[in-house]
Amino acid sequence: MTKNTKSFVLPLTFIGIMFFAIGFALGINSLLVPVLQKSLGISNTASYLIIAATFIPFLVFGYPAGLTIKAIGYKRTMSLSFFIFAVAFYLFILSASQESFPLFLLASFISGAANAYLQAAVNPYITILGPLDSAAKRISIMGICNKLAWPIPAIFIVWLLGKDVSLIGIEDLNKPFIIIICAFVALGIMAFFAPLPEVKAAGEDESDEKTDASFYASRKTSVFQFPHLLLGCLALFLYVGVETVSLGTLVDYAKELGLEGAANYAWIAPIGIVIGYICGIIFIPKYLSQATALKICSILAIIGSLLVVLTPSHISIYFISFMALGCSLMWPALWPLAMADLGKFTKAGSSLLIMAMFGGAVVPTLYGWLKDIATPQQAYWLCLPCFLFILYYGVAGYKIRTK
Repeated sequence: MTKNTKSFVLPLTFIGIMFFAIGFALGINSLLVPVLQKSLGISNTASYLIIAATFIPFLVFGYPAGLTIKAIGYKRTMSLSFFIFAVAFYLFILSASQESFPLFLLASFISGAANAYLQAAVNPYITILGPLDSAAKRISIMGICNKLAWPIPAIFIVWLLGKDVSLIGIEDLNKPFIIIICAFVALGIMAFFAPLPEVKAAGEDESDEKTDASFYASRKTSVFQFPHLLLGCLALFLYVGVETVSLGTLVDYAKELGLEGAANYAWIAPIGIVIGYICGIIFIPKYLSQATALKICSILAIIGSLLVVLTPSHISIYFISFMALGCSLMWPALWPLAMADLGKFTKAGSSLLIMAMFGGAVVPTLYGWLKDIATPQQAYWLCLPCFLFILYYGVAGYKIRTK
């Protein structure tokens, strides 16, 4: 381990904790959906609005989050996000006491806002914390922290309450949510005092005129003048949507197929994603460039989506793991490719990418609509054009800035 690598270990550890917190906050939805269905007697469609409410804030707060980072820096924005999380979970407690579904939606929206602020800070931070050509490797490590956190909230709450998920009501949520509030407040304090250097991308300092990034960006007057960034935002929009479909539809699809123990099929996508992340850590950048990894993953995802819709239904569900494996390195590769050479527009570009995560609300909703008018299996055709565009971006889209 070189001296330079050692200097990144402590910041990477703190950022890893924050990525874990992101996964934890999103993973709480897997418990809230069935609990709200049981306790409030709402429909499946209504309960899934909880998930939509956590993604809408990425569109609303993506740009303000970038302004906040510009004003107070990455570290203080990370700290602020944890305190917003604490407010959101207090509202969850209030929602439970009043048995108010609209208040649950508001709490989810505020939790999503906290997530938007935290993601806007940690993703560009980990991208520019070290050489750009190894950014996908660092993001892959963070991705493992994130994905492993998704099942933790349900496991923790079930263990704490000593009840199966089917027996938990909203009246049981106070105790675990109070503990979660305390944890987020502690994380906010930790983030504020964490030894995280305030980093800048090449050319982000307007006084730095010697870098290639500064020369390229100096001729621009708006963040919207970077075509590789705008195409990257669309690719990220589609990626977040199809990954949410691969992660969020497994149990429902297994039920539709009449498979026994439908809940057990939830492991298919996360395992595929983690395998991909591990490959990213091993092969990027020593053996694979970020663009090559994106192309390979896009092809795997395309093959997977075709196999899901074309194979016999009772085995098609297993090929969702190919889709998930393909999704794994899309996030780590898209960020550095889209943010390359933004110079002084780095923070604004990061805001646009965060806003693009709104795809997590749109694409799954389209999947549900297709499921209503066709069949659950045929609805997965939606993923194919999404992966084809991401492949285009990995082949040619990101290169537009060099022309």
